[in-house]
Amino acid sequence: MTDPNRIDLEEIAPAEVGEIDLYQHREKIYTRKIEGFFQRIRLFSGWPLLVGYLLLPWLYWDGRQAVLFDLPERKFDILGLTFWPQDFPMLAFLLIIAAFGLFAVTTLAGRIWCGYTCPQTVWTSIFMWIEQKTEGSRNQRVKLDQAPWSLEKFIRKTAKHTGWLIVAFATGFTFVAYFYPVRELLSSLVNLDIDSWPPYWIVFFTLATYINAGWMREQVCKYMCPYARFQSVMFDQDTLIVSYDESRGEPRGSRKRDADPAALGLGDCVDCELCVQVCPTGIDIRHGLQYECIGCALCVDACDSVMDKMSYPRGLIRYTSERELEGGHTHWLRPRIIGYAMVLFLMVGVFSYAMFTRVPLELTAIRDRNQLFVATDTNAIDNIYTLQLVNMDREMHEFKISLSGLEGATLIGDTMYTLNGGEVRSIGLRVRMDPTLLSVPSTEILFEAQATDAPQLRTVTESRFVKPL
Repeated sequence: MTDPNRIDLEEIAPAEVGEIDLYQHREKIYTRKIEGFFQRIRLFSGWPLLVGYLLLPWLYWDGRQAVLFDLPERKFDILGLTFWPQDFPMLAFLLIIAAFGLFAVTTLAGRIWCGYTCPQTVWTSIFMWIEQKTEGSRNQRVKLDQAPWSLEKFIRKTAKHTGWLIVAFATGFTFVAYFYPVRELLSSLVNLDIDSWPPYWIVFFTLATYINAGWMREQVCKYMCPYARFQSVMFDQDTLIVSYDESRGEPRGSRKRDADPAALGLGDCVDCELCVQVCPTGIDIRHGLQYECIGCALCVDACDSVMDKMSYPRGLIRYTSERELEGGHTHWLRPRIIGYAMVLFLMVGVFSYAMFTRVPLELTAIRDRNQLFVATDTNAIDNIYTLQLVNMDREMHEFKISLSGLEGATLIGDTMYTLNGGEVRSIGLRVRMDPTLLSVPSTEILFEAQATDAPQLRTVTESRFVKPL
């Protein structure tokens, strides 16, 4: 017997099935050139960083390259200071400070880092400028790509990619120069020294810059950069973001310049789509806040230029907050911002104190683990130690090892050592003591290392002296 509630799937007419492509083909974005107040700010923020990046490896400080991360020597020269692997906790602390600073800025002003100082944004802007100079305006570039190949198209395309490769090569060369002496690097390139590793890294970073800034562009910001994904957790209703004022702009529509929008039942948006044409990530800011928005304010300058032509007030697209768009007022001082500021102030203070009081000298003491003590013929007790002395200064110094904290103890072994800059020396010493003078089985002792020619180079490490029970 057939169940009346049963549905035979074969009797159902097949419905139309749409195909979903999970790996959508990238549509090339043709950006329009725009100038304005915020673009001048981007110019003043981006170019100094770019120039500093390119010139810093060529500067010298006390006869050394100002910034050089010498990995084979495990030595890092930064503006007259030399750091060693032992200083990595300071680097980690500095990165934590930078992370908290980014969180604080994001909570306050959104993705201002992405829009104004991010290397991907700066280099992409340079590549876009080269593209505009060699292939023309937005409409000219669209027509050029749609046109069949010709001599003019070949020349323009070749000029563009040549400019891209020149900038990419300068970027790759400079990046490697932070890890390899720049003069030796230039010499190896001039002499075509392919047996060394720097030329291959230069090629790698040249291609990486060429692909990222020339071809991928917004794909890096939208899909590769993790900051675009987790930025929203730091936003609140008072975060400053680039937004479209829908209450003022809608309903949008075209009109004559001297027309009264109120009489036409229209808002201030003339639906020119200039905000979309200038966006480097290809979004429409009128659809609301989107994770692809990098806060570059190109759409703000574009919209302001249209508002000026229409004699409308500026600010249809502007830096604002969700609370202000809802009719409220932005709260600048709020618990999260105050908390970030306090933590940053504390961490910067601690880091600055550690930097100014840093002594380029390290001493560690390791007790012999094979035997706690050694009895001598004179009924004394020896404890055996291995001291590791690191001269983290650039210059050679003579150091004296001394002992404190154990009255009547004697150091057995050489206590004077000369170390070159960056040298690490393992020192074997014995501490001899009459056990009858000790009231406890274990006593804390201090080893001290001090440079004889530079008294400020002094450091102390602690250990323990053990006697029989």
